[in-house]
Amino acid sequence: MEGYGSTGLEGLLQKRYTVKISEYIGSGWKTFKKNPVGFAGFTLVFFLINVAIAKISQSVSLEGFISLLISAPLNAGFLIVAFKLLKNRATTFGDFFRGFNNYLPLFLVSLASSLVIGIGLLLLLVPGLYLAVAYIFALPLVLERKMNFWDGMELSRKLISKQWFSFLGFALVLILLNLAGVLLLSLGLLVTIPISACAIAAAYADIVGLPPSSSDFESGVST
Repeated sequence: MEGYGSTGLEGLLQKRYTVKISEYIGSGWKTFKKNPVGFAGFTLVFFLINVAIAKISQSVSLEGFISLLISAPLNAGFLIVAFKLLKNRATTFGDFFRGFNNYLPLFLVSLASSLVIGIGLLLLLVPGLYLAVAYIFALPLVLERKMNFWDGMELSRKLISKQWFSFLGFALVLILLNLAGVLLLSLGLLVTIPISACAIAAAYADIVGLPPSSSDFESGVST
């Protein structure tokens, strides 16, 4: 497992932590304010890409498939910029698209987690809900720690399960935040979606850690 030795992995799983919801939201807002035009602009590009996909798709299933192909690297773009800003590093608009540099691992973690969550929802709902929360760190672990998709999913699940109900509360706050963005003629989503991603980045940095020596996601990631 690249990015983690066995000792580091055991230490992380043994680590005791608390989920500081208000602190993460506050950090998300502060991070957003460091690059509001970039975050809002990228969110708008994200929306426009999805509108274009809907226009050219001949069916809902095709639209969903195309969206799945590109959603992971695009979602990773928010985290890439947020992580750099948390480390007080300069960013460019091109950083939002650096997820495509590590396309396959990010696609695989998105595909696998979506399938597993979907199966859980179909079975009894509760397993799907559990996994939807437990995989919050799966994408950032694959992105930032260069983990393969299954190891990232499992580490996220085991780590978040230690404080699952607190993370459920965190997820509900983010959902309410974005619902507020929808009520503001949906324009509020240009702010609330980036804040949500930055809040998740803040939680990750607090619980997993964000080494200053990171290569800023330009090197390869194992699959």
